[in-house]
Amino acid sequence: MANGYIDAQQRAVLQQLARSWLWRSELPTWILMVAVYSGWFACVIYWQTLGLLATTLLLIVFTTWYMSLQHELIHGHPTRFPRLNQLFGTLPLAVWYPYGLYRDSHLAHHRNHTLTDPDEDPETYYLSPARWAQLKPWQQQLIHLRNTFPGRLLLGPLLDILATLKLMVQARDRASIAMWLIHLTLLAGLFYWMHQQGLSPLWFVAAVSYPALALTKVRSFYEHRAEEEPLARSVNNEAAWPWRLLFLNLNYHSVHHDLPGLPWYGLRKVYLSWREGYYQRNQGFRVAGYGEWFTRFWRKPVNVNAHPGTHKDAQNADPFITDVRHPSPHDAGLDRSANDAAGATRRAG
Repeated sequence: MANGYIDAQQRAVLQQLARSWLWRSELPTWILMVAVYSGWFACVIYWQTLGLLATTLLLIVFTTWYMSLQHELIHGHPTRFPRLNQLFGTLPLAVWYPYGLYRDSHLAHHRNHTLTDPDEDPETYYLSPARWAQLKPWQQQLIHLRNTFPGRLLLGPLLDILATLKLMVQARDRASIAMWLIHLTLLAGLFYWMHQQGLSPLWFVAAVSYPALALTKVRSFYEHRAEEEPLARSVNNEAAWPWRLLFLNLNYHSVHHDLPGLPWYGLRKVYLSWREGYYQRNQGFRVAGYGEWFTRFWRKPVNVNAHPGTHKDAQNADPFITDVRHPSPHDAGLDRSANDAAGATRRAG
């Protein structure tokens, strides 16, 4: 996955940062994992002491945080070993999505030259013009409702869950079937343990898992737009610190797509150091926080329905690399994002 440095100076600074002990040790991510897992399981074990309301609210936060952690694991943190990272994110604490499904979908989403293309980007909210034209009027109205801010939070998770369950039913190849069997087995074990603690799994699904998915929709609301220039398709959202912590700085989404190997604790530093450069690069696609989306799209839907079409420039069609931060040796000739900085220097160190 080709990188998008602002300039040579940025490349040099990132390479220097990647040589630092903090970045090479990935200590912030290790601490994050301990905090997420210990917090989540402590809430379930001590839920009667905490009370149902406090437990529910805390579990919503920890479950959302866990999904942010899974995203970090997908991008090659905290270790250079994808299978080990996968082990850290396989437990179905968020219920609905097997780690492997999320991983494959998200890495395909990171092909910037096809970002937002409904035929290529599995995470886009856009539909192809042909598909949009096939929808019945009530279905189009449902999409418009989903594209309001409250509609995205209330309807978005349900539509995603239905699409995921459809994929599960349609699974035919051995790898997909095995993935789902492992996921469902772990989920059954988790629910049994939860029941043994006296906490209802049904309550968890309805009152924790669904709201946690809704919280993730705050971050992804109008995260991408259809633009001719691939680097102008991702937003930078200058959100307040609670959102930044919950989403592990993914609100700086343009920076993340430019430098997909950059660790979560480096995103804000890089953004603030080159703030105006990113403003120019993504053609002003910057907002002052999620409150701005709430205010602007409380009733009015964001215009994300039929994709307007963009020119697919062959020179932007970089090869797709499965392991974002640690590319394979035969791809070493490509110039990459913080993959070079955060990957090669760690291997050397």
